[in-house]
Amino acid sequence: MAGRHYSTASGTFKPRSPALFLLLALLALTLLFYIFSISTSSNSTGNLISSRNPNSGIDYSFVSSLEKFLTKSPRSATAGEDTVSGTTSVEDARKLDDFIWKNENQRLYDEPIYPAFSPLKVYVYEMPAKFTYDLLWLFHNTYRETSNLTSNGSPVHRLIEQHSIDYWLWADLIAPASERLLKNVVRVHKQEEADLFYIPFFTTISFFLMEKQQCKALYREALKWVMGQPAWNRSEGRDHILPVHHPWSFKSVRKFMKKAIWLLPDMDSTGNWYKPGQVYLEKDLILPYVANLDLCDAKCLSSSRRTTLLFFRGRLKRNAGGKIRAKLVEELRGADGVSIEEGTAGEGGKEAAQSGMRKSIFCLNPAGDTPSSARLFDAIVSGCIPIIVSDELELPFEGILDYRKIALFVSSSDALQPGWLLSFLKSVSTTQIKEMQANLEKYVRHFLYSHPAQPLGPEDLVWRMRWSSSVLTIPSMAGKLVNIKLHTRRSQRVVKGSRSVCTCECRSPNATSPGPLS
Repeated sequence: MAGRHYSTASGTFKPRSPALFLLLALLALTLLFYIFSISTSSNSTGNLISSRNPNSGIDYSFVSSLEKFLTKSPRSATAGEDTVSGTTSVEDARKLDDFIWKNENQRLYDEPIYPAFSPLKVYVYEMPAKFTYDLLWLFHNTYRETSNLTSNGSPVHRLIEQHSIDYWLWADLIAPASERLLKNVVRVHKQEEADLFYIPFFTTISFFLMEKQQCKALYREALKWVMGQPAWNRSEGRDHILPVHHPWSFKSVRKFMKKAIWLLPDMDSTGNWYKPGQVYLEKDLILPYVANLDLCDAKCLSSSRRTTLLFFRGRLKRNAGGKIRAKLVEELRGADGVSIEEGTAGEGGKEAAQSGMRKSIFCLNPAGDTPSSARLFDAIVSGCIPIIVSDELELPFEGILDYRKIALFVSSSDALQPGWLLSFLKSVSTTQIKEMQANLEKYVRHFLYSHPAQPLGPEDLVWRMRWSSSVLTIPSMAGKLVNIKLHTRRSQRVVKGSRSVCTCECRSPNATSPGPLS
């Protein structure tokens, strides 16, 4: 056979070229190193349930972590060496583009595994303190005022904690390299070295804790500051990450930043919270809420302690898609094995919700004012199997995590049929329940924000690469990067106003089906 020798004695192929053998060996070693690094990071998380204790050195509490953060680095009003505060010219953007092209070329030709397994390089803007540290101090100095409620009765500081993903990501990115555990993302200090740009503006804190007009003025200032950066003008913001995790935050200026990558709790395709064309799966990323409840230990996870079939505690009257709650309550109230309670604010409400979830096999998760709520993640950390009744819900990291292994999905039309939901739950076998409870124990680590950020935690999954056959379900920043570069480069050369300009927007109907129980 041409190109190789076959030895009948050994029954093996022998490559003619030693150089080819060396190349194959090098590739094999590279692959083994990558697999080992992933395995090491997985094993390092161990059993989070047993490691979550005051002596572990890991903070899972936003308030506790923030206290230490502000004590260690109280504020920084200085700008980074590459950061500008005024309006930049087209020439500035062009020069930066040339620098970025040179860096990308060098990585392409010098790094044999680029871009497949290379860590993401993120430039973190050093914005003036009024957009960052001052807002963290504002929360810190007022969070004990638990009587401060929104119009629908929710404590504003608890809402800020639920949506504090902007803090957890930023605190990890700016931590000293020697203290960071995540290997999928590194911070760079020169814009030309960056794959992505992080905007550390605390949009939720400013929305809830500032006067309305003062907040809008700060939004406009932040918009002007960011749009004055050369990197923003180069890509029109496509490679910029903007945390807008509360659906009310940053609304007055969103339309000017709709090409940026938004970090969201859901998509809400009803149009009540986001305008058409502002959010879509190809561009944006869904992140989990921060759970209100404490993590279950091994004792409370025991199925023998769970005597309630179905539990729900919360406000029974909601707007928009949340109107289904009142209908479900009417259908389920008084049924055997079902506990439904009107929610209350404060520590008493938290304790009642935590106690109820830990005693229940299933926890009802209907839509709220938006398709999602923190209740889903409260159920997960409580070891209670979520029953999701929210037809428009999008879920965090769904390209990586299979939620069918930890939750049951029920369409609104099925759930409202008399007797259907209880019959469905009672048909779930004991074996299936135990499997899902075991999977909840494994999956919980993916929804626990912490400092330092842990491998396989939500901060890690934001950046982690995972190959996907569908462009619609790209689950991480790494997966989005090729598309970001594609549309940035097309925008730089396509004639403005041309019908060939691609908006990058792709929508598909989101229909809920319970699917097989296996």
